[in-house]
Amino acid sequence: MIDEFKKVLFIVNKFSGSKYFSDLEQKIIAACERADVEASISFTEHRGHATELAAAAVKSSNFSAIVAVGGDGTVNEVATGMLKSAVPMGIVPKGSGNGLARHLGIPMDIPQSLEILFKSQLIDIDTFRLNGKLSLNVSGIGFDGHVANLFGKEKKRGLPGYAKVTLSEFLQFREFDAQVVMGERTENRKTFIIAIANSSQYGNNARIAPAASVCDGILHICFLKKVPPYRLDFLYSFFSGTVGQNQYCEIMETKEMKILLDRPMAFHIDGEPCGSSEEFHVMIEPRSLKMLVPPSSLRY
Repeated sequence: MIDEFKKVLFIVNKFSGSKYFSDLEQKIIAACERADVEASISFTEHRGHATELAAAAVKSSNFSAIVAVGGDGTVNEVATGMLKSAVPMGIVPKGSGNGLARHLGIPMDIPQSLEILFKSQLIDIDTFRLNGKLSLNVSGIGFDGHVANLFGKEKKRGLPGYAKVTLSEFLQFREFDAQVVMGERTENRKTFIIAIANSSQYGNNARIAPAASVCDGILHICFLKKVPPYRLDFLYSFFSGTVGQNQYCEIMETKEMKILLDRPMAFHIDGEPCGSSEEFHVMIEPRSLKMLVPPSSLRY
């Protein structure tokens, strides 16, 4: 339980989500005072800075826990600096989608997430690598990677902006051929999106892999075909938890996979754009990160 911890570092990304709350520092300090915990707050200044701050904090041995205050991209950066260390990580969600935080049952309200942080239980969660890059939540190849690369250039964040980019690009983006290699087994797929899921959802409760767990040592690889625009029921299936039952979706479970494409495809890691490639290697890293989660969470 975190109530035995005395000093906690909060790594804050001011630019996560749609806006910055000027009283965020005061909320963090007040919550720590109520829990009799010493707070240290650092703000990120550039991409990759959260990783530097987290790694330095782990090396210093001065902190009992490190908390990422931001979206899935910030969570990823902090985790990169903490991976396989003995220091627990917490999340105060302040992003556009907050996929991992939602999966873990962390409240989206900042004061609530701060209060529950100090009542958390500690679990060991899986992470995975996509072409050597660390991912905690959901990464993707194809159309969602293309959208992530375009959305990364937008000044306005949030679901409406993401939806706008998605709709404007959907019709012109075409399916691609993928050769899937798992051990000695090779299969071919024509697909629109390949989503690699450690947790159940992209964010905003859009569940791409409803049965996924961050503690079972298994990845869910979701192959999505291009859906006719009039099939609004398919969009609804993401939020109803039934996407895996749809004819346009196929989900495989694996610990490791190699994917060879017929042409370079854009990809993203936990929503952050990562350029493009025509060859991908996916590998699970079981129980590689200590994570603080609400005691009321029913599933991980």
